Amino acid sequence: MTPGGERRPASSTAIAVGAQIRRRREQRGMSSAELARRAGLGKATLSQLEAGRGNPTIETLDALAIALRIPLTDLLARDTDPGPVLVPGTDLADGEVGRELLRRISSGNSLEIWRLRLPPGTDLDGVPHATGTIEHLLVSSGRVTAGPTDAPSDLYTGDLLAFAGDAPHLYRTGPVAADVTVVIASPIIS
Repeated sequence: MTPGGERRPASSTAIAVGAQIRRRREQRGMSSAELARRAGLGKATLSQLEAGRGNPTIETLDALAIALRIPLTDLLARDTDPGPVLVPGTDLADGEVGRELLRRISSGNSLEIWRLRLPPGTDLDGVPHATGTIEHLLVSSGRVTAGPTDAPSDLYTGDLLAFAGDAPHLYRTGPVAADVTVVIASPIIS
């Protein structure tokens, strides 16, 4: 309410958060009453939040995220589905290493999809990621030796390798270049 007693218009953030709460609740086939009960909220409070007329605390949003079994960040994400996403390929100069973040996807894990292009004779050390991170490598073309520093694997076109990305790891090419899709799945810490 404003000092004159008039209702303030809902903010775009409150509307977006409310829409996410409602959307996630409906996806799970959960009634408002059930979500309110699981989150320890009053049904009227939840109704206000879903309508975009609330100003929830982080604790309230966290309780809702836990009740919905989703990461808190999913409630804060604006619903901006752009439809199909095409990331056109790019050219590289001969001998240049290319690392490109292609997409980041949120779920129970933070997922990043990278394209890694390695020219012949490349020796690249991977930086350990957060604890619990798993790297998935899919070789699109060429040959690469990759994986944990103490036990790398020789990979060929079409091979997939998943390994703990929270330890030292490497990527190495011999006389043949490699084009590798890397999916990094890191746990969301709450």
